[in-house]
Amino acid sequence: MPFKFSLRKRQNEFIMKAKREVINLSSARENLRTARRIVIKVGTSTLAHAESGKLNLYRIEHLIREIADLHNAGKEIIFVSSGAIAAGMNKLGIKVKPQTIPENQALAAIGQGVLMHIYEKFFAEYGQTIGQVLLTKENAADEHARENSKNSLQAILDMGAIPVVNENDAVAVDEIKIGDNDNLSAIVAAMIDAEVLIILSDIDGLYTANPNVDKSARLIEEVSDINSEIERIAGGAGTKLGTGGMFTKIQAAKFATANGVTMLIVNGSTNGNLRRALNGEAIGTIFTISNE
Repeated sequence: MPFKFSLRKRQNEFIMKAKREVINLSSARENLRTARRIVIKVGTSTLAHAESGKLNLYRIEHLIREIADLHNAGKEIIFVSSGAIAAGMNKLGIKVKPQTIPENQALAAIGQGVLMHIYEKFFAEYGQTIGQVLLTKENAADEHARENSKNSLQAILDMGAIPVVNENDAVAVDEIKIGDNDNLSAIVAAMIDAEVLIILSDIDGLYTANPNVDKSARLIEEVSDINSEIERIAGGAGTKLGTGGMFTKIQAAKFATANGVTMLIVNGSTNGNLRRALNGEAIGTIFTISNE
C-alpha cells in the first residue's frame, strides 16, 4: 500500500509539473501577441538559395511583405540582416567564399549596397521607409558609443521608419568584430529595449540532436534555462555561406534573456511564420526570460 501511494504521488507530481510547464509556455507565447518592439534577424541561409548561393528574391519579398504588414499593424520593427558577403559573391560571380579578411571585407562592401538596393525596392513597394545602420563591437562595448547607437535607432523608429542593421564588415577587424549576426541581433535587442527577438533560420528550432543526421531528434518547444546540456546539443557550424550555427543562436538567447528579451528561433523558409509566432502559435523554440 505505501508503495502504491508513493507511486501515485510521484505520478501526480509529474502531472502537476507538466501542467505548470504548459501554463508557463502558454503564458510566454501569449505575451508575444502584445509585444510592440520586435527585432527580427534573418540569416544568409534564408536569404540565399542553398545550391546556387544566389539571392532568393521570392523569399526576400515575402519576408519583407510580412515585416511591412507587422509595421502597419503598429509594431516597431528592427530588421537585422546577414547576407552582405553572399550578395557580394553573387554580384561578382564568385562561387567559393574567400578565406582572407580583405577579400571578405571587399565582398561585404559590395554586397551591402546590393542588399540595401533590394530592400529599398521591396520595402518601398509596401509603403515602408528604411534606414541603414552599420555597427561594430565598439558600438556595444563603449558606453558613449552604445548610447549614440541607441539614440540613432530610436530616432529612426520615431520617424516611422524601419532600421536595417548589419555588422560593419567592410571595416571591422577581429578586435572590433561581433562575429555573427545572431549575437549582433541580441545586442541590438538589449540596446533598444526590445520585448522580443526572432531569429529566422533554415531549421524549425532547437532540436535534441541534429535532425539532418538523427531522425529521432525532437524539436524543443521551450527553453527556460540555458544550461550546459542545451549548449552541448546546440551543435556547431552552419551553412557554407553563413558564419552562424545553432551554437551562436544559443549564445544570443543567453544574452537576450539575461537582458529581459524573449527570443525565438523560427524557420524563415515558411511564409507566414513571423505572424504565426507573434500570434502565440507553438512554432519554433522560445527562450523565456527568468520571470516568465
